[in-house]
Amino acid sequence: MAMTRTLVIGLALALVVSAAPVVAQDWFITVASTTSTEQSGLFKHLLPAFQKKTGIQVRVVALGTGQALDMARRGDADVVFVHDIAAEEKFVSDGYGVGRKDVMYNDFVLIGPKSDPAKVAGGKDVVVALSRIRSAQAPFVSRADKSGTHAAELRLWQLTGTDIAVSKGPWYRETGSGMGPALNTASSMNGYILADRGTWISFKNRADLAVLVEGDMRLFNQYGVILVNPAKHQHVKKDLGQAF
Repeated sequence: MAMTRTLVIGLALALVVSAAPVVAQDWFITVASTTSTEQSGLFKHLLPAFQKKTGIQVRVVALGTGQALDMARRGDADVVFVHDIAAEEKFVSDGYGVGRKDVMYNDFVLIGPKSDPAKVAGGKDVVVALSRIRSAQAPFVSRADKSGTHAAELRLWQLTGTDIAVSKGPWYRETGSGMGPALNTASSMNGYILADRGTWISFKNRADLAVLVEGDMRLFNQYGVILVNPAKHQHVKKDLGQAF
C-alpha cells in the first residue's frame, strides 16, 4: 500500500514537472506586424512594459502589412498589428479577425535628395510632387512588398492619373524590402521615397536625404490591431491576445 501510494505521488510529481515547461512555453503570443513598427523602435519601448505587467511574452514577426495579414489568415499569428485600413476591414469581414481597434497613427513623408531635381521641396500636395517626379524621371524607390506603405504609395500614384505598372521605367526602383532597407537604397542612389515618419526619425543613414513634402492629409497613416478569429483557428490564444 505504501509502495503504491509512493508510486502515485511520484507519478503526479513527474507529471507536474513535465507539464511546467509546456505552460511556460505557451505564455506568449505571436504578433504579425510591420517593418515600420519594428524599425521605428516602438516595440522595444512597449513590449518590455507589457511583459512586466502581464507576464506575457510577445514574439513579433515583422513583414509588410499584406504578408502579415496572409500569415494571420493561415493561423500563424494570434494578433495582427498593421496599417492598411481597407485591407484590415476586408480581413475582418472575411471572418479572419475580430474586434479591430485603432491603436495609433503617424504620417507618411516624401523623402528625397536635398538637391531636389524634381523641384518638390516645401510643397504640401504629395500628388503634385509625385507628378513632378514622374515627369522629371527622377530616381524613385518603391518598397514593392505589398506593405501598408506600398499600398499607400500605389493609391497616391493612382491619384496622379499614373498607372505605375505601365509607366515605370529605369527611374522607378522596386526593392521588395522593408522600410529600413528601402531607405538605405534611396540613400545610396540619392532617390525619392515615401516613408513613414516614425522609421525616418530613427533612420541613421540619411546621407543627402531630407523630408521634402509633408502635411498633406492624404499622408495620414492609421494603425490598427486585430485579434485573429479563434473560431477560424482554434489554437489562437484568445485571452492572451485580447490582453495585448
